[in-house]
Amino acid sequence: MFESHPRDEVEALLQNDNEFRQLFRRHQELDKQVLDAELGVLPIDDATLARMKKEKLHAKDRLVRMFETRGSVH
Repeated sequence: MFESHPRDEVEALLQNDNEFRQLFRRHQELDKQVLDAELGVLPIDDATLARMKKEKLHAKDRLVRMFETRGSVH
């Protein structure tokens, strides 16, 4: 997700910012679940998949905002 950002800044946030780390992990978890659902590995209904995608997008947007405001601080 942060491929175009300086890796050391992302790593610093992951190590030093509990909120960022938890949200990052949640995003990764949702990403895997969405992929599994789309591949048919995780059987879920369309409404649940849509909710998961929305939550994943919200988490990504929040992570990017957090990175932009906190990344240069660490």
